[in-house]
Amino acid sequence: MRTVLVCLLSFLLLSNPLLTAAQSGQSAPSAGEATKLPVRRVVLYKNGVGFFEHLGRVRGSADVTIEFTSGQLNDVLKSLTTLDLSGGRITGVNYNSDAPLSRRLGALRLPLDQQASLAQFYTALRGARLEVRSRTGTVFAGRLLNIETRTRIKNEVEIPTDELSLVTDAGEVRIVELGPDVTVRVAERDLASEIGRYLDLISFAREQDLRRMSISTAGSGERQLYVSYISEVPIWKTTYRVVLPSKAGAKPLLQGWAIVDNTVGEDWNDVELSLVAGAPQSFIQQLSQPYYSRRPVVPLPEAAMLTPQTHQATLARGTGELAGTLTDPTGAVIPGVTIRVFDQGAGLIAVRQTDEDGEFSLDLQPGQYRVRIESPGFQVYERNAIIAADSVTEFDTTLEVGTVTSTVSVESEARPIGGRSARDRYFAFRSDSLNAMPASPPPPPPRPSEVMAKMEASARGQELGDLFEYKLKEQVTIRKNQSAMVPIVHTEITAEKVSLWNESKGTPRPLRALWLTNSSNLTLDGGSFSVLEDETFAGEGLTDALKPGEKRLLSYAIDLGMTVDTKRDSQRQRVTRVRIVRGVMTHISEERATRTYTIRNEDTSARSLVIEHPLQVEWKLAADAPKPDETTPDYYRFRTTVEPKKTATLTVTEFRPLETRYTITDLNDDQIQFFLRAKSINAQVEAELRKVIAQRWVVAGHEEEIRNRQAQIQNIFNDQQRVRENMKALKGSAEEKQLLQRYTRQLDQQENQLDALRAEIAQLQQKRDAAQAELARMVEALTLDVTL
Repeated sequence: MRTVLVCLLSFLLLSNPLLTAAQSGQSAPSAGEATKLPVRRVVLYKNGVGFFEHLGRVRGSADVTIEFTSGQLNDVLKSLTTLDLSGGRITGVNYNSDAPLSRRLGALRLPLDQQASLAQFYTALRGARLEVRSRTGTVFAGRLLNIETRTRIKNEVEIPTDELSLVTDAGEVRIVELGPDVTVRVAERDLASEIGRYLDLISFAREQDLRRMSISTAGSGERQLYVSYISEVPIWKTTYRVVLPSKAGAKPLLQGWAIVDNTVGEDWNDVELSLVAGAPQSFIQQLSQPYYSRRPVVPLPEAAMLTPQTHQATLARGTGELAGTLTDPTGAVIPGVTIRVFDQGAGLIAVRQTDEDGEFSLDLQPGQYRVRIESPGFQVYERNAIIAADSVTEFDTTLEVGTVTSTVSVESEARPIGGRSARDRYFAFRSDSLNAMPASPPPPPPRPSEVMAKMEASARGQELGDLFEYKLKEQVTIRKNQSAMVPIVHTEITAEKVSLWNESKGTPRPLRALWLTNSSNLTLDGGSFSVLEDETFAGEGLTDALKPGEKRLLSYAIDLGMTVDTKRDSQRQRVTRVRIVRGVMTHISEERATRTYTIRNEDTSARSLVIEHPLQVEWKLAADAPKPDETTPDYYRFRTTVEPKKTATLTVTEFRPLETRYTITDLNDDQIQFFLRAKSINAQVEAELRKVIAQRWVVAGHEEEIRNRQAQIQNIFNDQQRVRENMKALKGSAEEKQLLQRYTRQLDQQENQLDALRAEIAQLQQKRDAAQAELARMVEALTLDVTL
């Protein structure tokens, strides 16, 4: 992407000097003169945007002209604020709005795009009158019919050549082979002028991408004019130095630097610079580009025909192809380049990547498109393309390598108290001492750590809503296209040097770390840090943002003096508790896991080791386990001290409660016997369970008797069915009448039995229901909580 960096009113009226009463003492420009507003304040955020303030004087109804790039202008249009601070008013803001190059080329009579080849150029001239002078000096005049590429064989080598076909005024067709000694002149004045306009547009596309904004003011006398806006900037970066003290009782020193890049194309001269550790929401919107709506194409009405006619359905237009090869400045192909195609409404319609040969191809509907090419390490390339139906639009492109930002120092650097640096004071003292006491050796220069302890930060930290701001105490000057390191933090902190071990790192060696507490009143932004011990580099690492009072472990090196080994042991314990509530018996046991850390200290001094023990879901530390010094979302942190040349152990025991549930009414004698053998219930629980089982057997006995009576009734029904079938077969003889009487008496006896059985079943059901209610009452009333 084209670097649209920072919204400093870049290239502000380069032809006129800055006139401000505050700094120059000169009078403000008179009405009608161009005024340039200097940058007075810059606020940089962590989301890649910057807030800029300009302040200057105008006189009368003056105009302030500001120049931006197109990319900067988008952000400026979203956020521009202009105020006349002395009673005047802002009458308007204007800027030049240029149509896209593709649309301007489309307005020409020549159907050419920005990357037209020679063959495409001649094709666009078909029908034009030309004068062609051949290599022999012969001049041909006529109208261009066509241009063709033919292959000729010379010395057994195929050579492609372009040939023009001209139709003379006499009607003859002349074929002229183009070559370096053949000249062609356009004989039509209007067409030659059109070619000039085409070349002007192509030349304009190479000029610097600038938009000129004019802020019109109205008022009398000299007035203060204020302008502010946001724009894209490089993200400022933070880096720290932690200096460990060499003297006992001294506190470590934290020094923080911010790396700031000025890539806006204009110097920052004596600006108030603030760095904000926060990322307000921001976005890019193409407000500066003219927006065209798509309109339907309605064909002209055809003339009425006398004969009957039919009407065809709409026929979709043929697609065109966009294809090309992407190379670097050396000619090597670039694979994996991302190509994005946008329509005229800036909507993304296609994305492709080049293959291993640096080539790409995609089908598009005929029309004008914007093509954007991006690849890491190369500048973003944008270009318009015109796609014609059933044709290939070549898009071969060479990508330019991206630029590199240099780094310089900033004027407002941190200075030691007293006005002179430690080096200046040392050499001044040494010179005076040599003159006064030639026989005495000069004292040694102060140690760097002693000098750093006396320094102070060049920035003042303060809360800024939900954000935190580092505001430099002195004004800063950073030249355009340069970078600077700005000191923002210089404070004592609380830090303890420890070793840190975590099994997940896969090494027995711990890390050297600082258990650092942000004892300052500053919010420390995230970034890299370096550790200096005994005035020597000891390691470096990364840190997240730290609020005041927050404690954090910061590792910076491998501890070669210690090793840590770990062993695990897990076992399931017996049932320790029985709980019976509402017919459910719960056996409560636990699973215990023990992890033993063995630490060996081979150093000659004692070491404080912090072990990060994994924090597992559902597991808790046992009562006999050591207490952690700190708990994170994923780890317990245990601290232990290991004497020199000694071995120490740390044992961490955890347990997880386990529960097994049983429904009391489903238990039987065999299960109770099993519980007794496993010692998972005691005599009290056994007695209560047996009462429930006994009552359950009472209910079961009644249910069994009911089933027996129901079976008897069913047998009687079956026998009665048999008797009734026999009675239907009797014919009325004497013997059959006797048999009929017998069957009648049998049916009568069976009906009496059925009545008796039904009465017994009713009684048994009452007894069963009573027994069932008693069982439910016993189960509901049974509540036990017994520790075994």
